[in-house]
Amino acid sequence: MKPALSIILFTTIAGAAQGMVVALALATLAGIAPATALAPMLWAATGMLLVALVASFFHLGHPLRAWRTVLMWRTSWMSREVIVLPAFIALVGGWALLATLAQRDAVAPHWLAGMAIVGAVLLWYCTAMIYACIRFIQEWAHPLTVVNYTTLGLASGFVTAGALAVMAGEPGFASDIAPWALAATALAWFTRALSLRRNARLKPKSTTQTATGIQAARVVQKSMGMTGGSFNTREFFHGASAHAMRMARTGFQVLAFALPILLLAWALLSGSALAWLLALGSQAAGLLAERWFFFAQARHPQNIYYQAVS
Repeated sequence: MKPALSIILFTTIAGAAQGMVVALALATLAGIAPATALAPMLWAATGMLLVALVASFFHLGHPLRAWRTVLMWRTSWMSREVIVLPAFIALVGGWALLATLAQRDAVAPHWLAGMAIVGAVLLWYCTAMIYACIRFIQEWAHPLTVVNYTTLGLASGFVTAGALAVMAGEPGFASDIAPWALAATALAWFTRALSLRRNARLKPKSTTQTATGIQAARVVQKSMGMTGGSFNTREFFHGASAHAMRMARTGFQVLAFALPILLLAWALLSGSALAWLLALGSQAAGLLAERWFFFAQARHPQNIYYQAVS
């Protein structure tokens, strides 16, 4: 598939915001929420979610018609996402407002922190199921798609929370969640590695024989059926070489997982603020590359006919 920058930005930024909200909610339930930085961090999460929402509109042919998406909520995971996302933004924004008004005495009710966790998980599920429910794209049609969206969001959210905490003068909170961030990043790497291993072993179910009904051992395609480019030739293939795909696969694992784990270990042992900032930058770049790879690795069956001619 051809990765759309708007969707790459949406899934990466929204996932990190959801993870940060989960980190703050868990910290609240554990009694270690940052005293002065809670409200600013919640506002930052709200802003990230709004930026992600705006980014998603750039993928639409007719953005003004986006509201119609909610009408298909009974059957469409995208419709459900469109409903859950604004509700989650309102929930996080309301928590941010409560924390701002209460200032240093802000102690969020446990039910509010619990609702924030449920909302984040529900949004991850809706977003991931948009892709996991497409059965003919084998790379996506698996429970690991949902697992990866969740674990990647948790990892980036905890790292973002720690980095913002040290910038806001809350190094104690960053130290408290450093083990969580380290564990979440390691878990995200493990689950993503499982999906990479699975996808590398996939065998295409669609062939020229199954499409045409011709059972000959060798069916040769002589023409695409067109002399120029079209939507089919542009939007369902990324155009990158096999070497570029291998480089992207290695690169995002180094930037999103390996390097942040080393930097988080440094932060855990020394309390270094620089380590948090470097981990945030590395992981952000790596996750953008990972999202690109997620879409690019998906092989649409129509490419059997539109990307190569024997």
